[in-house]
Amino acid sequence: MVLLKGGLLIDGAGAAPSVGDLLIDGDRIAALPASSVDCESIDCAGLAVAPGFIDLHSHSDLQVLEGRREKLKQGVTTEVVGNCGFSPFPYSGDPAALIEFGAGILGRPDGWGWTRAGGYLDAVGAAPLTVNVQSLIGHGSLRIAVVGPRQGEVTESELERMEALLEDALDAGCAGFSTGLMYAPGSSAGRAELARLCRIVARKGKLYATHMRSYSGGLLEAVDEQLDLAREAGCRLQISHLQAAGRDNWALQQRALDAIEQARADGVDVEFDIYPYQCGSTVLTQWLPQSALDGGVNALMARLADPAARSAILDEMARSTRPLWSDVTISAVATQANAATVGRTVAEVAEERGADPAITVLDLIAEERAAINVISFNQSEDNLRQLLTHPLCSVISDGFYVKGKPHPRLHGTFPELLGSVVRERGWMPLEQAVHKITAKPAARLGLRDRGRLAPGLAADVTVFDPARISSRATYSNPQADPVGLRMVIRQGHVVWAEDSSSVEECV
Repeated sequence: MVLLKGGLLIDGAGAAPSVGDLLIDGDRIAALPASSVDCESIDCAGLAVAPGFIDLHSHSDLQVLEGRREKLKQGVTTEVVGNCGFSPFPYSGDPAALIEFGAGILGRPDGWGWTRAGGYLDAVGAAPLTVNVQSLIGHGSLRIAVVGPRQGEVTESELERMEALLEDALDAGCAGFSTGLMYAPGSSAGRAELARLCRIVARKGKLYATHMRSYSGGLLEAVDEQLDLAREAGCRLQISHLQAAGRDNWALQQRALDAIEQARADGVDVEFDIYPYQCGSTVLTQWLPQSALDGGVNALMARLADPAARSAILDEMARSTRPLWSDVTISAVATQANAATVGRTVAEVAEERGADPAITVLDLIAEERAAINVISFNQSEDNLRQLLTHPLCSVISDGFYVKGKPHPRLHGTFPELLGSVVRERGWMPLEQAVHKITAKPAARLGLRDRGRLAPGLAADVTVFDPARISSRATYSNPQADPVGLRMVIRQGHVVWAEDSSSVEECV
């Protein structure tokens, strides 16, 4: 047994904190507040004792198998992968098409892929994990397994195969299903296809998380589509990283929230999440018409090499996207030839090349065979505050690994929330912020044994100094470790501590 003595107990459910002791017995919380017992004790005076943080939305599907510690150092004890339609399973025959589809988000260009969800989950079970892992199955990956990178409507037999693979994944232990409706080939999926798949999710009692078709000018239509889908299918809906992206679209956010709140009042089980940053991160091909990616990267390269096809892509970009290219910064490339572009905006690179920014985008995509990640300035501070403080919001990292400079959220999300957002800006009380990264995401996942400090629940506990906790990760130095985390306990074992001599050898 271990007694955490004299800490500020934050239960995760949103109750006011209180000073007291917490007793851990094996892998469970035994009591709180606890009476003094004759056992090992850890002095937590002046420190907050909270449930282990839950990252409801990440892309560390492959890195969790390596025991990476970026999330652990932030206090995370449970991580949810398989988001935005990307999962490292399933595939049929050769994994090459799946790897080509997912490498930009999953952060590895080769050497992975599982034919079924069960194989991936077995690998998770056998790995020396630093965090607990929950996985969704991605719609894009599911589609690749059945029809490859082909876009357009699927046949009845293809849809039946997709349904069977989805059901297999949920039965194997996946926590739910995700879509990435801005990413080809999932972007070409119609309403009937999505409804059929979401009915299976509803029947299995799992979560449906969606990267919607638009977060910019088409935000309201995208929200309505997902709310209608949830009504029809009866599934629990999680709108991933909700925001109104782009300066011209900021005024749309309130109307989107109004629609979500009304749907919730009407009985739709809908919530959303967001990271505590004004900038987002994705792949540069996101700004192409997704039809240009029909058939995969080789087909895209052929189109970019064809003057007529390239001109048609530029025309479509001009009609459908109007980004401020000075707001889009290159964060990773595949080749050394363009390494100097990392950390620079598309506008800066275009000026240096003496070319139009849209033409520069196509040139870069061709030169890098589409393997380019970017960081984009998306939303206003007022909008970010409105989202983070909304009662339906969980806070996520949406972090992923790149060959270059990752978004600082990969290394800093949860200290950024508790330090900058709570302590420095005063946007919400500490217990509310902790609720958004513990009990609230646990409830969305249906995890009944974690996310709160209560007797009998899993002994996943994060101890931090509320006066010091901060992210040091910045856009220029995104891999800096946070400060103010004192100790992380997972399943009753100390798995990270400022004093490394306190860490136990365990898996």
